[in-house]
Amino acid sequence: MIPKELGSYSNLFTEYTELRVQENRSVNIAVVNGDVMGNSRSSSSGVSARTYSRGVWGFASDPEIKDENIRKVIAFATRNAKFLGSRENRGGKPLPVTLGNCIRDYSTSKTRKSQKDLIDFVREIDSRILQEFKEISSRTVALGLLDMEKSLLTSDGSSAYSMTPKTIMYISMSTERDGQSIELFDIYGGLGQFEDVFTAPDLLFEQMDRHYDHLRRKAEGIYPDAGIRECILDADLAGILAHEAIGHTTEADLVRGGSIAGDYLNQEVASPLITMVDFANSAYGKLCPIPVFVDDEGTEAKDVVLIDGGVLKRFMHNKETSILFDDEPKGNARAYRFNDEPIIRMRNTAILPGKSKLEDMIASVQDGYYLMKPSNGEADSTSEFMFGIIQGYEIKNGKLGRAIRDTTISGIAFDMLKTVTAVSDEMKWTSAGMCGKKQPIPVAMGGPAIKCRVNIGGR
Repeated sequence: MIPKELGSYSNLFTEYTELRVQENRSVNIAVVNGDVMGNSRSSSSGVSARTYSRGVWGFASDPEIKDENIRKVIAFATRNAKFLGSRENRGGKPLPVTLGNCIRDYSTSKTRKSQKDLIDFVREIDSRILQEFKEISSRTVALGLLDMEKSLLTSDGSSAYSMTPKTIMYISMSTERDGQSIELFDIYGGLGQFEDVFTAPDLLFEQMDRHYDHLRRKAEGIYPDAGIRECILDADLAGILAHEAIGHTTEADLVRGGSIAGDYLNQEVASPLITMVDFANSAYGKLCPIPVFVDDEGTEAKDVVLIDGGVLKRFMHNKETSILFDDEPKGNARAYRFNDEPIIRMRNTAILPGKSKLEDMIASVQDGYYLMKPSNGEADSTSEFMFGIIQGYEIKNGKLGRAIRDTTISGIAFDMLKTVTAVSDEMKWTSAGMCGKKQPIPVAMGGPAIKCRVNIGGR
């Protein structure tokens, strides 16, 4: 456990300063075809200080969380900032004063499971796959736990403590057809420690049964016809599109670096049906998968409406870019490890639900595809994207038909979003992955299903 309160060090701040003590704890277990292939538990902790003087930053960190070490990193960061400031003489404007104060602890109140208990749980899931799903040729069950515990104090007067856990289970099943291996994976879990997220193995069985059924259908499936087709992208795909192809282009540091979004502010970039928000901590009265109440610069976290009714409205900021763009920082400065400096990151990015029913959207498509799950994805600062598709179905005359084999979709996100003609009324989240911009960070993405035209690959 790290200290929850750092106020006694405030008298050491002579410049704008952020003091952060942090510990990340992780557990990773993997069972492949009944054999334990991964079994690790690790932690990383320490203290860092960041100081701003004359337009430049000084940073220092130490892996020892002791009074002497904390005092040293404050002194070193201050000295570094003053030294660089005297040499570069940037004369930067003062940073905006932001205040954020909170204590958010999502630790379980239940007795913690041992490493053996966790392995036994994973083995039980693996055993059920072996016993119940007769056509499986290969299987992987992996469990990943991450606890991020942080204490923060800034010279502005912000003080925050958080313990934000994430528990994710990955299940992959493969079968054989005509000498070819057909694979499909699914993700389970989200916010919370293991004891709260997975209370019993049998609670996963229904979703696992659906997973297996989709795999069998995929094994008998076809490859889609390549080209620009009318498609319905389910929530998982809408989420990765929102994050990768749009979200990154609207991070202000990337806008400074030449992102295409810099040319589109206050212009129409999508259908009027599209509104997209980077949520801070809650949406529609429910806690988001990655709740951020105070960021790592001590700024109170607020929602950022990126696209409103098809119009690009604003970018995501840290304190420094908020000065350059004359905008308000809303808590997007985040760091992954104790020795990482905060950079602009998304939190829970999603397209907002619309008014259409998914079944009506499917019924409106005469010849197209219902695309359900991505495997991976990449996009660049022009919003050009390519995502792998591992699960989907053809739509013929308004009805779902045969499953499809692995394929891809690609395009320019800002162009593709202009083709959206329907948005479903459901909201779904996924938080399995880590965003890899310079340093990894837990993020969530989500939204409804959207009907659009997109370029789909063939075989």
